Amino acid sequence: MKALPVHSGTGDPHIGPRLRNLRRRNHMTIDQLGAAAGLSKGFVSRVERDLTSPSVDALVRLCRVLRVEVGELFAPESPIEVVRLARAPEVDLGGHGIREHLVTPAGQRELQILRAVVEPGGHSENELYSMDCRHEALHVISGRFVITTPDLRLELEPGDTVSFPGSEPHGWENPGDDEAVVLWVMTT
Repeated sequence: MKALPVHSGTGDPHIGPRLRNLRRRNHMTIDQLGAAAGLSKGFVSRVERDLTSPSVDALVRLCRVLRVEVGELFAPESPIEVVRLARAPEVDLGGHGIREHLVTPAGQRELQILRAVVEPGGHSENELYSMDCRHEALHVISGRFVITTPDLRLELEPGDTVSFPGSEPHGWENPGDDEAVVLWVMTT
């Protein structure tokens, strides 16, 4: 299984706004969250505004109601970042006749996008491989591209997208006479 290029980040988490966003995503009011967690509306409101720090017990109860792990609240925030193709790091996940650039921030764990230019006749290694990610998708920007799995051979043209589990063994090739430009999208 191939690993994705990931670097850890740092940051000071502000759990109040994160809790508020999670509550809103769950379509809950402060009253509903407080009642379900056995906490007062005023306490939940103060926590959401970072005016007070909840005890470990209160935090666990809030997270249980919101169906998230406590650790997710403390994960470093991902600021808005622009990755310019000219400065995107080149990566090598294997294959022949392929140039790949990581076009999402290097510290981004949940989503990674690789932009690849594949020469005519370019192909993956002889053995099918899988990626260390939950989902993988490939979008063809230009050229022709083929994805092969143990059961399928999918011929893709510009504008086509295919998605599959990251654990699905697969290979690829550019069967055309022109370069193919593709985006590989991986989520964890």
